[in-house]
Amino acid sequence: MDNDSNETTFALFWLYKVAPEWQRLEAFEREHLRDAFARTLAERGSSLTLRGAYSLVGLRHDADLMLWLHGPHLDVAQELAVALRKTGLGTYLENTYTYTGIVPISRYAPEHRPAFVQGRPPRQYLSMYPFVKTSEWYLLPFEQRRALMAEHGRMGQRHSAIPEMAIEEASTGAAVALAAPSHGAVLANTVHSFGLGDQEFVVAFESDDPAAIARMVEDLRAAEVRRYTAADTPIFLGRRKDLHAALDDLG
Repeated sequence: MDNDSNETTFALFWLYKVAPEWQRLEAFEREHLRDAFARTLAERGSSLTLRGAYSLVGLRHDADLMLWLHGPHLDVAQELAVALRKTGLGTYLENTYTYTGIVPISRYAPEHRPAFVQGRPPRQYLSMYPFVKTSEWYLLPFEQRRALMAEHGRMGQRHSAIPEMAIEEASTGAAVALAAPSHGAVLANTVHSFGLGDQEFVVAFESDDPAAIARMVEDLRAAEVRRYTAADTPIFLGRRKDLHAALDDLG
């Protein structure tokens, strides 16, 4: 799905913590309730896409399950959240964190789009976190901000699994887009949250190799634009699984 149209795309990240009382149910009852939860999720509106269900068991202390969904209608997403809450399993799940964002047209590099709206297949691991810039950042001249973001982009491109597009002039005089080889292993997704939550952005990195995410994030710490970071935690690392497998991890 490449979101080149004017259609709005929302992205939602729902994080759940299972209550201790869940483990006290009989195994057959827990299986039944997990199946009912999965059916409710499968019966969601057709405009709402599940990017992935992620198990955080053993990776976070305050969340066990993450659902990443996206679509053009925020009301459809909220109706699904209510329906899941009303399921038997839903009564044992505390929604510890919710992050809502909207796919932007980047002011600094319009050609850079989140991987999920480009139709890139999801990867096995997801590292997601809210992000806030300092007030000083927004007071800088636009050209200075664009230059700092360009440096950040060049540093990130070394780790990107998406080929970098370059515009060159063909022999006919026409401009053509050429893809430079990609040697990285990370898919980047950034959505805007201005006015939609406490954060300004939600950042989501995907890779089949979690070490590749760690290397990229560490390298980007040296970017000059890092001076203007106010907050970029908590960080949630999840492993993408079949929905039933992710629910099984709840016990």
